[in-house]
Amino acid sequence: MNITIKTFQELTTLELHNLLQLRSEVFVVEQDCVYQDIDGKDLKALHVIGEKEGKVVAYTRCFEPGIYFKEAAIGRVVVEGEQRKYGYGHVIMKASVDAIKTRFNTEVIKLSAQSHLKKFYESHGFNQVGEGYLEDGIPHIAMLKS
Repeated sequence: MNITIKTFQELTTLELHNLLQLRSEVFVVEQDCVYQDIDGKDLKALHVIGEKEGKVVAYTRCFEPGIYFKEAAIGRVVVEGEQRKYGYGHVIMKASVDAIKTRFNTEVIKLSAQSHLKKFYESHGFNQVGEGYLEDGIPHIAMLKS
């Protein structure tokens, strides 16, 4: 899997289409969750894109401190269903954490995790903060890496 990191302005229209298609495929269709994916925050995000054979198979969006949370943030962490067995979730998370360290000069990162992925995020140094909550009808927890 090849990783590219781009601001919104650097994305081609095809790249934008492909990452939105993956997000819709997993978050809306697979997880059966109707929500407003295009929320205006993509414009301010750093987009971490994992491609394999020309297809987007993994993705995150990252934010500098103060945009999403007071800390830097990672969101929309997604891997295409058939590609999860290859560990691409770990690859895209490592690339995202590294991008935040390099581009935003911080190691303090917050994310809103689906509760069933707690151990996955813990393996990347994140720890739960606070109680669980529902986000778009799915149980979530806040997690912080410092």
